[in-house]
Amino acid sequence: MKFVFYTQSLLSDWNHGNAHFLRGLMRDLVRRGHDALALEPEDSWSRRNLVADQGKAAIAGFAEAFPGLRAQIYMDSFDHEAALGDADVVIVHEWTDPALVARLGRARANGARFTLLFHDTHHRAVSAQTDISGLSLDGYDGVLAFGETLRQRYLKAGWAKSVFTFHEAADDALFRPMPKVEKTGDLIWIGNWGDDERSEEILEYLVRPAKSLGLRTSVRGVRYPAEALSALKDAGIAYGGWIANADAPLAFARNRVTVHIPRRPYVSHLPGIPTIRVFEALACGIPLISAPWDDAEGLFRPGRDYLLAEDGSAMRRHLGEVLSNPELSAELAESGLQTIQARHTCRHRIDELLAILATVGSRSVLDQLASKEAAQ
Repeated sequence: MKFVFYTQSLLSDWNHGNAHFLRGLMRDLVRRGHDALALEPEDSWSRRNLVADQGKAAIAGFAEAFPGLRAQIYMDSFDHEAALGDADVVIVHEWTDPALVARLGRARANGARFTLLFHDTHHRAVSAQTDISGLSLDGYDGVLAFGETLRQRYLKAGWAKSVFTFHEAADDALFRPMPKVEKTGDLIWIGNWGDDERSEEILEYLVRPAKSLGLRTSVRGVRYPAEALSALKDAGIAYGGWIANADAPLAFARNRVTVHIPRRPYVSHLPGIPTIRVFEALACGIPLISAPWDDAEGLFRPGRDYLLAEDGSAMRRHLGEVLSNPELSAELAESGLQTIQARHTCRHRIDELLAILATVGSRSVLDQLASKEAAQ
């Protein structure tokens, strides 16, 4: 089948975690013999900032790291209906321009053969409700929501009738343990500052504990304001700026522990939704300690796959325990890796996506699924 993804960007992962997941999904679709294409707007905010920050070489780096993945940039004059003429499945991310979201829905309602799904991987359904409530999803066959609480939000608000929980996951073709890599640091955090949605949390669960313990600590990410950079410097934390997602596994491998610091809207209004870095870090076999987060859907095994710190003092204590106890460190790493490999890879999510398509798919998709099942 041919899958087309509308995304903020496939080429750029600058402040754009959904690109991580999308790349993994597309990679597994191609591995299974499907055709996968990403369409991204000419004025992509993420791609524009990546080029301004790192230069055009960063875009070239995508092709080297992800051979076989295809992206096409569209302009205002792009003929979307013609481009989707041979598509079987079209998945539209929620950062897509609202006028285009509506246009694609009309195309489906007017008889387009593809199955049309809307994909929400953000917290705007609770933090900017009018943005989501104003979208026209009438022509869509279903919504993919990256957490059960978000799925319930869509149903309760009446924004869609067919809504499916579709969590993010680790691209384990990329994120994997590297046991032979020398450890050169103690603690690493890969994450963006992010609109003051976790500013105090970063200080409480990363900066102050690292400073107190005197850890060799590094931070990678973007959009850190001057006061944040000053706090990192004062704590002796090395700030390295943007890191290509393809380089993150090696960065994890060079350190002994990492942390999870969720954004406030997920903690307060959308429990059960971790950042994608949880999946990716655990897939790399690095011990993880999390700031307060409610694993409402039982995605992991708290206390076994990761440790939970209820406050900054607990984070400091857990960091000290993990770094001083090789047995505990190894147990956490192994347990977390097992859970990822058993439940949370992009391969698992493609299986889930195909099951969803078997429920809401258009006739052309259902026929192809049935044909493949019969052949097996």
